[in-house]
Amino acid sequence: MDRQTCDVLVVGAGAAGLAAAVTAAHYGASVILAEKAPVIGGTSAWSGGWIWVPCTAVAHRHGIVEDISEPRRYLSAVLGNGFDADRVDAFLAAAPEMVDFFETRTALRFDCGARIPDTYGDLPGAGTGGRSVIAQPFDGRALGADIALLRRPLPETAFLGMTIQAGPDLRAFLTATRSVSSALYVAQRLGRHLWDLARHGRGMQLRNGNALVARLLKSARDAGVDIRPSHPVQRLTRDADGVTGAVLQGPSGPVEIAARRGVILAAGGYPQDAARKSASFPHPGHHRTLAVPEATGDGLALAEAVGGGQATDLAAPAAFCPVSEVVWPDGRKGTFPHIIDRGKPGVIGVLADGRRFCNEGLGYHDYVRDMLRALPEGAEPMSWLVCDHRFLRRYGLGIVRPAPVPVGPWIKSGYLKTGATPRALATACGIDPDGLRETLETFNTFARRGEDPAFHRGTTPYMRLQGDPDITPNPCLAPIETAPFYAVRLVPGSFGTFAGLRTDCLARVLDHAGQPVAGLYAAGADMASVMGGHYPAGGINLGPALTFGFVAGRHAAGGAA
Repeated sequence: MDRQTCDVLVVGAGAAGLAAAVTAAHYGASVILAEKAPVIGGTSAWSGGWIWVPCTAVAHRHGIVEDISEPRRYLSAVLGNGFDADRVDAFLAAAPEMVDFFETRTALRFDCGARIPDTYGDLPGAGTGGRSVIAQPFDGRALGADIALLRRPLPETAFLGMTIQAGPDLRAFLTATRSVSSALYVAQRLGRHLWDLARHGRGMQLRNGNALVARLLKSARDAGVDIRPSHPVQRLTRDADGVTGAVLQGPSGPVEIAARRGVILAAGGYPQDAARKSASFPHPGHHRTLAVPEATGDGLALAEAVGGGQATDLAAPAAFCPVSEVVWPDGRKGTFPHIIDRGKPGVIGVLADGRRFCNEGLGYHDYVRDMLRALPEGAEPMSWLVCDHRFLRRYGLGIVRPAPVPVGPWIKSGYLKTGATPRALATACGIDPDGLRETLETFNTFARRGEDPAFHRGTTPYMRLQGDPDITPNPCLAPIETAPFYAVRLVPGSFGTFAGLRTDCLARVLDHAGQPVAGLYAAGADMASVMGGHYPAGGINLGPALTFGFVAGRHAAGGAA
């Protein structure tokens, strides 16, 4: 067996693993980054890319200055009994340091979500903007030959392979048929994208999680990290003092790596591990994940074999999101996350009885949670998003794009159900016709006045941001009355798992007695979520992933106590 040595071995090349590797290398460690897949980026490369990290210099540059006690107060209110003061404080203290480190020492640069509020605006300490950042767009040509290593965007959330970023970029695409400036912007973006496809075989205008991973990949190369795709880990090695390294399966056979200062697990959690999902997920057989196929719980299994333990007491096992199942013309199947469309004015979510069950404009995690709570016992876990023709052509619905992109192929495939009347639509979907009719009559009566007495849509900054500022008096509400009518079937999905390994404030894996397993760290989805299984804001996966990757890399390299 080939035997090699490094200071720090990182397992997994998503945002957490790349952050750990880059940090450790900058603090003087020799680093090997082992990735199971033949490409780099993990589920992070498919993500929207927003990162929740309060009180950073990025926010300060936009005039947003607050005391760290405010986001702490907000997390305490959201997390309740799941509030782990030590780990929350460690996250809030290290997050601004992480952002400063990457902006000053690496190729990573951030833009500020100055107008992005926290999800629960009615709770104490909720922020109205500045707590989120996102990697600036990146020209993929700067990666050179390494562009072949970058995981391509998820087809369902891209347009012809082009990533579109929430905010002004997305708004331009949604208003291209109603604004000359938007049309010119979209034409320029599409023209450049088509040129890149012809010349490079892929999009080079990288945004969202793809831009984040690309910048981290370049930073890793610049820092001298030894990146090894197609190198899954078979097992960890240890002696009486703790974890000493791991055995990798390389293309030419097994390789034993001795890691002098530690091993950092960042393999993406267990969203593709059927056994673990069956033990922890509600309705696991009906659940659809948005995670990459390689996220099969390797990190958790490796840690458990040397004494680490999984957290099983979180409020939810995963970051839930409602999804629809897409069948492409070539027969390939995909999954679309309903992040944006639910909050637009003129759409509602209903169960099979035709009744609403939630505030559609609240968070995607809340939508799935409320759907599962509202289901009758024994019912199939599913719901329908219902809209009219005006809505569909203005905003799109799921994978169906707004005008002028044609909708016929999605009706023909069965993805998009339609009917000339609400009753006809209900029949096509298997929804109770009388229930849907009554729901629409009640909803429309109040929506014309900008009111939602049942679920209070449009009453917080978060909901209003999800809406349409051109719609008054409530940007989140409009009647559903312009025939024909449409619906898409939604089922429970998730971006990734929360229930990772128990860790301390330094990201060290804990054993069943609560003591650190010497030489072993975890970050990203391999670490139990610091949010306790709650979803207080967009970006609460990537924020802690980057932050604790940074913490683990720095500590393992000996750069800080």
